[in-house]
Amino acid sequence: MQLRYNFRVYPTPGQRISLARAFGCARVVYNDALAARETARRAGQPYITDAELSKALTEAKKSPQRAWLREVSSVVLQQGLADLNTAYHNFFASITGKRRGTRVGPPQFRSRKDNRQSIRFTKNSRFAVTPGGKLRLPKIGAVKVAWSRKLPSQPSSVTIIKDAAGRYFASFVVQTDDRPLPDLDAEVGIDLGLSTFAVLSDGTRIESPRFLRQAERRLRKAHKALSRKEKGSKNRAKARVKVARAHAKVSDTRRDWAHKQSTMIIRDNQAVFVEDLCVKGLACTRLAKSVHDAGWGMFTRMLEEKAARCGRHFSKVDRWFPSTRMCSVCGVVGDPKPLHVRAWTCTCGTVHDRDLNAARNILAAGRAERLNACGGTVSLSA
Repeated sequence: MQLRYNFRVYPTPGQRISLARAFGCARVVYNDALAARETARRAGQPYITDAELSKALTEAKKSPQRAWLREVSSVVLQQGLADLNTAYHNFFASITGKRRGTRVGPPQFRSRKDNRQSIRFTKNSRFAVTPGGKLRLPKIGAVKVAWSRKLPSQPSSVTIIKDAAGRYFASFVVQTDDRPLPDLDAEVGIDLGLSTFAVLSDGTRIESPRFLRQAERRLRKAHKALSRKEKGSKNRAKARVKVARAHAKVSDTRRDWAHKQSTMIIRDNQAVFVEDLCVKGLACTRLAKSVHDAGWGMFTRMLEEKAARCGRHFSKVDRWFPSTRMCSVCGVVGDPKPLHVRAWTCTCGTVHDRDLNAARNILAAGRAERLNACGGTVSLSA
């Protein structure tokens, strides 16, 4: 299994200039190759292959107009072409139905004003971690790294990323073995919500931290300060970085909290079942800010990835399954329940907590789907 290990790096002022030059060169190579393919498409010419683009890059480095491309590692430039190739591959796979998920659009030109800039070094570039713990990059130098843990194996590539807040990160791709956890008898269904982030079928309730709501006052103040600055001024650039850092703090805190909660759930349960929510659709309603603040998609993705690595079972229950309206005791499906109805009584006399009942139904539906897939039979009203 391939995993990414991200670490904060602290380049010197001179190294930041070299990184900025590398970001710019990779962006120019990407845009030149995209422009060449778009020009050929409009002219009705054959699709330009990767070999032809690589040859054109070699010739461009010899020309006076693009001679400065030789100032950075050639691997960085070749990876720019590889990124374009991947973008086209994803686009073609999406429009032909071979790629699942949201429809992917055609590649777009990159801008120097993009919030995220990145370059990638592969083994061919001979990057290395020095005995002193620094990351040595070709034509950039040894960059200081804040190591939080050891790499499990030799990395196959490293991506240097600069985010909107001006922070630099090194993202290593390493090959690791799965680490299955001891088998357990516990299984759990999870009902995700807004007021309460998650209710587990065993009765555990995880309250919603609402990180964005807590930081709204600080964010509002930073945005107001940014709006007062003159466009194009240095003070506006400084204010923009402050806004980006405020948002990055919220995002980092939410991600760290989601990692801890998902790790706890995977560690304590052999099988985890969640409802397949349409997060994108819910994000278009009046609850959009709360939905984005909850981070359901990120949380379920973490559950799925960690379950695969730890030998646990993870699956999603159909979004149209009436988990809220169905009685988890007798199996009768009642009328739709508005959001303000937090408890209801079934015709069999059972009083249900809305979220706990939904979690138990999700667990039963997940078990049914799992056992039926293995050739067994099970009843949802068990």
